[in-house]
Amino acid sequence: MDKIAPVVKARHAVETRHALSQRHNCENSNIKPTRPSYPVYVVHMLKNYIKTALRNLWKSKGFSALNILGLAAGLSVFLMIVLYVADELSYDTYNKNRDRIYRLDAEIYFNNTLFTAATAPEPLAYTLVKDYPQVEQMVRFNYQGDILVKKDNQSIQDHHAVFADSTFFKVFTASMIQGDPATALNEPNSIVIDETAAKRYFNTTDVVGKNLYIDNSTNCKITGVIKDLPAQSHFHFSFIRPLRDSYRGNADNWLANNVQSYILVKPGVSRAFLQSRINATIDKYLSVQLQNLVHSSLKDQEKRGNYFRYHLMPLRKIHLYSNVSYEFEANGNITYVYIFSVIAVFILLIACVNFMNLSTARSANRAKEVGIRKVAGSLRVQLMTQFLTESTLITFFAFVLAVLISLVILPLFNQLADKQMHVGSLFSTWLLPVMIILIFVVGCVAGSYPAFYLSSFQPIKVLKGAIATGFKSSWLRSTLVVFQFCVSIILIIGTIVIYKQLDYIRNRQIGYDREQVLVLHNTYPLGRQIKNFRQEILKITGVDNATISSNLPTANGFNQNGWFRDAALDANRVTIMTTIYVDENYIPTLSMQMAAGRNFSPEYPTDSLGLVLNETAVKLLGFKDPLREELYNTDDLNRPLAYRVVGVVKDFNFNSMHNKVGPLIMQLSKSAGSIALRVNGRNLPSLIDNVKAKWNAMAPGQPFAYTFMDADFNNIYYAEQRTGKLFITFAVFAIFIACLGLFGLVTYASEQRTKEIGIRKVLGARASGIVAMLSKDFARLVLYASMISFPIAWWAMNKWLQSFAYRISISWWVFVIAGIIALLIALVTVSFQAIKAAIANPVKSLKTE
Repeated sequence: MDKIAPVVKARHAVETRHALSQRHNCENSNIKPTRPSYPVYVVHMLKNYIKTALRNLWKSKGFSALNILGLAAGLSVFLMIVLYVADELSYDTYNKNRDRIYRLDAEIYFNNTLFTAATAPEPLAYTLVKDYPQVEQMVRFNYQGDILVKKDNQSIQDHHAVFADSTFFKVFTASMIQGDPATALNEPNSIVIDETAAKRYFNTTDVVGKNLYIDNSTNCKITGVIKDLPAQSHFHFSFIRPLRDSYRGNADNWLANNVQSYILVKPGVSRAFLQSRINATIDKYLSVQLQNLVHSSLKDQEKRGNYFRYHLMPLRKIHLYSNVSYEFEANGNITYVYIFSVIAVFILLIACVNFMNLSTARSANRAKEVGIRKVAGSLRVQLMTQFLTESTLITFFAFVLAVLISLVILPLFNQLADKQMHVGSLFSTWLLPVMIILIFVVGCVAGSYPAFYLSSFQPIKVLKGAIATGFKSSWLRSTLVVFQFCVSIILIIGTIVIYKQLDYIRNRQIGYDREQVLVLHNTYPLGRQIKNFRQEILKITGVDNATISSNLPTANGFNQNGWFRDAALDANRVTIMTTIYVDENYIPTLSMQMAAGRNFSPEYPTDSLGLVLNETAVKLLGFKDPLREELYNTDDLNRPLAYRVVGVVKDFNFNSMHNKVGPLIMQLSKSAGSIALRVNGRNLPSLIDNVKAKWNAMAPGQPFAYTFMDADFNNIYYAEQRTGKLFITFAVFAIFIACLGLFGLVTYASEQRTKEIGIRKVLGARASGIVAMLSKDFARLVLYASMISFPIAWWAMNKWLQSFAYRISISWWVFVIAGIIALLIALVTVSFQAIKAAIANPVKSLKTE
C-alpha cells in the first residue's frame, strides 16, 4: 500500500492541475466547453459498453462459451415447457362463446357407491332452456366413436363419429366450408363431415348433396363440411349426425345419464344462479320419477346420505380439471401443468446460477480491470452497467442459440409430449415480446450479483492483490451450487418414483391375464354369424379360447345400474353397481379365478337370469352366503325381475388403478362389440393372418381391426408414461446445465490454486491426493444438496402417488441411488479438470517465483 498510495496521489494531482488549466484557458478565451446532448451521450455510452463487452467476451472465449451454452440449454428447455403449458391452457379457446358454455356433469352417491360422469339425463338441458330464459341454448351428444364408411365397395373403419342436436353450431364455433349451419342437422339421415373426411372419401370438399353409406345400414346425405376442429379442443368430431338418428329410448327418462349435455348461457349470468336452477329442476322432475319407481323422494334419500347432483363444468376447465367417466377424449391434468411450470423456472434459474458462479469465480481475472477503471474515475453505477451489458449480450447470444436448438428438438418434443406444436409457435405474436422481455430479465437476474460483487471492489486492495479468491471464499457461490443440485436430485428422484409406479402397475396382479390376448374390434358386421365365427377361429392352431363381449376390462366406461335386494324395489335397499355383459367364455378366456360357485354355463338354461358378482360386491351387499341370494331389477315394463347369484369371481381391475376395484355384476347377455382371443405366442403373424382370412370370408369388405390387450392396458396409463419421459428429459437437461457450471468452477478453482498445486507436487504430493483435494469441496456441496432435496422430493412424489388407489411406497434406497447418481456425475465432471491440473508440470506454475 505504501508503494501504491503515492502513485494514486500523484495521478490525482496531475488530473486536478490539468482540469484547472483547461478551465483557466476556457475562461481567458471566452470559449465555453461544449457537452454533447443527453441522447447522443447515452448512445455513445451504450456503444462503448457494447464494444467493451464484446471485447471481453472474445478475450475469454472459454468462459463465454460455457455461459452461452449453459444459458442456451436452460432457455431452450424453458421455451419448450412454455409452449407446452401455453398449449394446455389454450384448450377450447377457439370457441367465441367459450366463457358462457358449461357442461352438465353427474355426481350420484347411492348406498355407499359414488358415480361421476360427463353425462346427464337427456331431458335436463332441454328443460333448462325451456324453463329459464337465462339459458340461451343447449346441445346434447351421443358419442358413437368408431364408424364404418363405405368407399369403393369396401367398408373403412373411421373414428370420431357423434350424434348431436341441430343446435351444435349455435353453441360451439365450427367453421363451415360448405352448407348452412342453421339447417345442416335438421333432417334425418343427414351428416356433416370435416375437411379431412371429405378429402379422404371424395378428394374434395365440394361434397354437399353427396351420400355416404354408414355402418352397412344407412345412406346419409352430406349437408355440410366443416374445417377440422383445432388440436386444442377437448373433443374432435369427423362425422356429426342428428341426435334423432340415434336410439332415443330415454327422451323423458330423468334417471338415465346417457348424453353429454352443454348449455350456453346469456352474458352476465352467474354460475351460482345457474346451479340453483339446476338443483330446482332436478328436485322437480327427477324426484317424481324416483318416487314412481322406488316409492321414495329425493328428500327421503338425502336424509339417508344419498344424492343426485349435476354440476356445471366450465368449458375452458374441462381439459385440465375433469377426469370422470365418459369423457370424449383423455384430458390433461392441471397438476402436471403446475409441475412443469415450476421445473421450467428452476431449470432457467440453474442456468442463471451458472452465470453468477462463473462470473464471480473468475473475479480475480477482472479485479485489476475494476481497480484501474475506478482509479481512472469510473463510477460504480457505470461498472455495474458494463457488467449488466455483458450479461445481457451473453443472454442474447444464448437466446439465439436456444431458438435454434428449439427448432431442432421441437419435433422430438412433440413426439414425447404428444403435441402438435409447430415452428411458428416460437414466433407467435404473444411469445416474441415475452422472449424479448425475457432476454433483459434473464440478463439482469444472471448479471445482477456479479455486477454488484465486482463493482464493489476497493481499488487500493485490488491493485495490491489483496482480493480474496478461490472456491471457498464465496458462501453465496456454494449456496448456488447446492441449489442447482437440489433441483437435479429432486428430478432424479421424481423420475425413479414414476417409473417404479408404472412398473408396479405393469406387473401387479390385476385379477386377469392380459398377456397373449388378441382383441378384435367392431365385430358388429358379423351379425348373427358371430358365434359361427368364434367356432371357426377356435380351429386355428394357436387359438386356445375366445369370448364375445364389448365389456372387456380395458374398455372405457361401463354401465352403472341400480340393483335391488327385494321384489318391492325398495329404494333404501338399492345399490348402484358396474354391470358388464358377458358370455360363458369370458371368465376362462381371461384366466379369471372363481372365489365361490360357478361360471355361466350353457348346461343351465336358467343362467339367462343368473349373475356372477365380484368379491367387492359381495362385501358391499353384506352377503354371507351369496349363492343363496337374489337381486332384482326391472324389465322393459318396469316390473320387478329376479336374478339369482350363481357365482363369485375374484376381484379384478376393470378401471384405472387410480381407483379401487368397485362392486361389479356380470350378466349373461349377447354383447357383440368385440372378440377377445386367448392365443399362444409361437407364430403370432401367421395366426393373425389366419384370423383375418376367416374374417374376410365371413365379413367380406369389412375392416379387420385388432389390438393386444396388454397394449390397451398400457394405454390407460399413457399420461403417466408420457410424464415419466418428460421428467427424465428435464432431469438430464438440469444435470447437464449444472455440470457445465461445475466444470467452469473447478477450472477456475484449479487456476487460482495453480501455484499451490505446483508446490504440493514439488513436496511429493501424488496426483490422486490433488484430485481429492480439488473434488472434496464439490462433493460436500452435493451431499448438502441431497440432505435438503430428499424431504422435498419425498413430499412431492408422495402427493403424486396419492392419486393412485394402488401404489408403491417410496423406499429409502431411491434417495440413496439419486444421491449417488448426483455425486458420481459431479465427481466425473470435477475430476476431468482436476486430473488435468494434478498432472500438469509444476515447473511451469512456479517458474515466475
